[in-house]
Amino acid sequence: MLNLNSIILFSESSEELVKFYKNVFEKEPEWSEGGYTGFQVGVSHFIIGPHSEVHGKNTHPQRLLLNFEANDVEGEFSRIKKLGATVIAKPYHPGEAKDMLLATFADPDGNYFQLASPMK
Repeated sequence: MLNLNSIILFSESSEELVKFYKNVFEKEPEWSEGGYTGFQVGVSHFIIGPHSEVHGKNTHPQRLLLNFEANDVEGEFSRIKKLGATVIAKPYHPGEAKDMLLATFADPDGNYFQLASPMK
């Protein structure tokens, strides 16, 4: 079976994204080298870095959705909203799943990320 080791988020403004995600994760990155910065998030690594073919904001943010598990989705929603993240969807229960809560934001590059209550 495969294990998701890391996600690399490329950006023309990687330094701005690193500052943003430091606040979202409430921690300093574990490493930074050669223009790339890595955060340990749960069991995976979240890496931000430059790429010569990536310019401007994401014009198709629905293509990939990053999910971050949170025990208190509403509390984290309020905290992250104050950081300046763009609100895409306020906390809601998807379909008939009353035990699941989701909230969606966009980061400074327009990439979507979602807060999700733990899956049972």
